[in-house]
Parts: sequence; structure tokens; C-alpha cells
Amino acid sequence: MKSNFYSGNLPAKPGIYIFRDKFGKIIYIGKAVNLRRRVSQYFQPSRDRLADPKLRSLINSIDSFDFMVVKTESEALLLESKLIKEYSPYYNTLLRDDKRFFMIKFSMNDTFPRLTLARIKKNDGAVYFGPFPHGNALKQTIEFLSSYFKLRLCHTKEPAEKERKYCLEAKVKKCSEPCIGKISKGKYASAVSKLLSILEGEDISIITELECEMNSYANALNFEKAGIFRDVIDNIKSLFRSKIRKFKHTSIPYSGNSESIVELRKQLGLKTKPEVIEAVDISNLSDNIAVASIVSFKNALPDKKNYRRYRIKTVSGINDFAMMKEAVARRYKKESTLPDLLLVDGGKGQLSCAIQALVETETKPFPVVGLAKKNEEIFIPGNKKPLVLEKTNPALKLIMAIRDEAHRFAIDYNRKIRLKRINESILDDIPGIGKTRKLQLLKVFPSIYAIANSSPEEIHTKTGIGIKTAEKILNFLPGEK
Repeated sequence: MKSNFYSGNLPAKPGIYIFRDKFGKIIYIGKAVNLRRRVSQYFQPSRDRLADPKLRSLINSIDSFDFMVVKTESEALLLESKLIKEYSPYYNTLLRDDKRFFMIKFSMNDTFPRLTLARIKKNDGAVYFGPFPHGNALKQTIEFLSSYFKLRLCHTKEPAEKERKYCLEAKVKKCSEPCIGKISKGKYASAVSKLLSILEGEDISIITELECEMNSYANALNFEKAGIFRDVIDNIKSLFRSKIRKFKHTSIPYSGNSESIVELRKQLGLKTKPEVIEAVDISNLSDNIAVASIVSFKNALPDKKNYRRYRIKTVSGINDFAMMKEAVARRYKKESTLPDLLLVDGGKGQLSCAIQALVETETKPFPVVGLAKKNEEIFIPGNKKPLVLEKTNPALKLIMAIRDEAHRFAIDYNRKIRLKRINESILDDIPGIGKTRKLQLLKVFPSIYAIANSSPEEIHTKTGIGIKTAEKILNFLPGEK
């Protein structure tokens, strides 16, 4: 057997391994929690006798191998998936390794959206999150969240009373039963909005709620139920909490406002101190809702009066590069006052598109850099290799905080647009409510919930809509009070 392949100093750590044939071609890519143990299993004497023909064929074709160490099993799973899609090794296909990880799919085009799992992202108007490497934890969490918020689980696009007859979820009280009108569209939309904020990593208050319920069950000695809540809490933290990126002034570690700015000037080789820094970020959570945000910092502090946000108008589908180009062009075209530095959220591609937009709009040249999330690499025009700073460097801390604020601002705008669209679709169903009155209501009231909890007199006073029409609106929104 080929013992020389695995008897070396393979680390007992997570990673991926790459098998090659005698021509150096990649024939198989796998992942391992323990590289040393996993690779050695291929070359045990019993494999020649007991392995199936396909596996024996793989083993006999191996001439050399490479490996790469990562920090966690999750990283190994994701890296394995990425490399398999890139190289399409013969034996990964032959052995039928399905390395497409699950994504969460939110069917926003349905009247009553529902959560499902998907392996392939389609251009169907749905919102996708992921992929996630831990399939079992994801399935359990999605099932729990759907039940917790009482979202429907049926596969019908427009559930009606005839589907209710065969619905097990309604009978066990896991569903709010929108099919028979037990919940209004407004209240259902509120639950959807709350769940979206959790999936986006922007709101994890549910963890506190679940911990309280877990403790209540534990105090009542119902440890089985408490264990379910404990597992769900752990799953939510591991699946979604890494997305939380909130800006706080205290996250910028510098004494006074000047240290981080001076350090940033030094690291980027700027001619002047970057006292005014702007950052641009794209939020593209679904194929039909894409926005851009541009935030401004002055002397290392937010300058919110100069924040800008845009609906993407000229780009269809998912194309972050083209969206970045549109946003930068719209922001700086004919702009006389330019920042000392523009920070682009992304790597070489996004940076190139931003610079191209500035050139095409004949904007006066000024410094532009990109900041890639994965390893916090700083891309500088003209430099082949990115600049990598220590995580404790005040310059890096500053631009990370600015980038994260741009991300938060973009996500917030995206969510508002989505919720407004849901609200508009609900009001469209009210007889006698045209576009003008709908806009009147949404301009004054922040949500369907707020409308439903008002009075006819309040609607009349704030919008000028007649009392009888206001009563008709409230009668159409039951169950909100």
C-alpha cells in the first residue's frame, strides 16, 4: 500500500486533502476533522479487500496528495465545497458526494411567506441566507423558528380552507392558520419582519427570550423541554451570530481622534490626513431588492448628516460589481466636495468598479481603497498584494468600524423597503383604497400594525381620509388589537 503518503507529519487538525493522479490532476477533494486519521484510512490494508470498486479505483489512482489546515470543521466543510465546485474532481462525482450545503430560503413572493431549505439559489425573487455547513442544526433551527413565529409550513403557494383540512401543523397549533383568516396579513408580516432581522444577524433579542423560557422549564423540572430550548439557542448562536456587525464608538481603540487617523495615513501612504472618510456598501439580499449605502466619518466619528442611501436602478439580478459602480457614480458625479478617502466594501473587483465609476464621471482623483471581509485585507490601487495589518492596529480598527457602519446602514434600508413592500401589498387588498390613499397611510403610519391599532378618528385627523373609509380599513385588518 501507499503508506509513504500518510506516514509523514500530517497534523491531527481539521482541514481538506487533495488527491492527485500521476499526471498531477486533482481527482478527489475531501474534508477531515483530523487530517492524519482521515487520510490514513484510505490506505489501510483492508481497503483492498472490503472497499467498493469505485473507492478501490480512487485509491489505486492516487499518486500524490496535498492538504490544507484550517481552524474549524465548519471552515473545512466550506473550503471543501468551494474547491469541489472550482475543480470538479472526477471521483467526487463518481462517488456521488453532494457538497452543496443548505441555504435558508424565504419565499417573499408568496402572500404568506414561509421558510424552506434549498441547495441551489434561483432567480425567483426569494431571499436566501447561507450556505450553512451544519445541516442537522439548520433543519432543527428552521423548524423551531417557523413554529415559534407560527409561520405556515405547507407547500401551497396560496393556502386556502381546503388545504386546512389536511394540515397537521394547524392541528398541533404550530401554525397561525392564515389560510382561514385566523391571522391578518399585517400581523403575519410583522412576524416575517422579526424573523428576517434574526436571519440577517441584526437582532438576536430572541436569544434572551428563549433563555427565559429555557430557565422556566428547568425550574419546573421539565428538563427535556429545557434541553430543546438550549439546543436551539446554541444553534442560533452558531449559525447566525457571526453575522452581527454593529458599530459602537467604543469599538475604535484610540486615545483621542488623531491616533487612528495618523496611523491610517502612514499605512496607506496618503499625502494628507484622512479626516473625512466615506464608505460604500451594497445590500443585495434578494434579486429584486438591492440598495447601496454611503456613510461619512469626520475625525473618526460618524457624520450622519452626510449619510446617503440609494435604490439600485440600472442593475438586474445579482451583480455586486455593477451595483458598486452605479452607487459610486451617483454619489460623486458633479460632487465638488470630495472625501479624503473612499473605503469600498470588497476586494479587487469592487475596488476596480469604484475607480472606473470615478473615471467615467470625470471626478477629480482622490484616494480609494478596498477592505475585503474574509481576512480584513486592504486593497490599494497599483499594489499587487493586499495590505494586511495586525488586528490590534488602530488604523484597521477604524476602517473596520466605518465599513461595518456602512453595512448596518445598508441592511437597515433594505429591510425598510422590504417591509414597506409587504405593507403595500396588504393595503392593495382593501376595497376602495387606491394608490393615493395607500401612500397617505404609509407616510403617516410606520407599519400595518400601527394602522390597525389606531382609531378611525386618528386616521382621519392624520391623513384626511373619511371616517367611513377609515372604519373600512380597520375592519379589514382584524386581530391586530
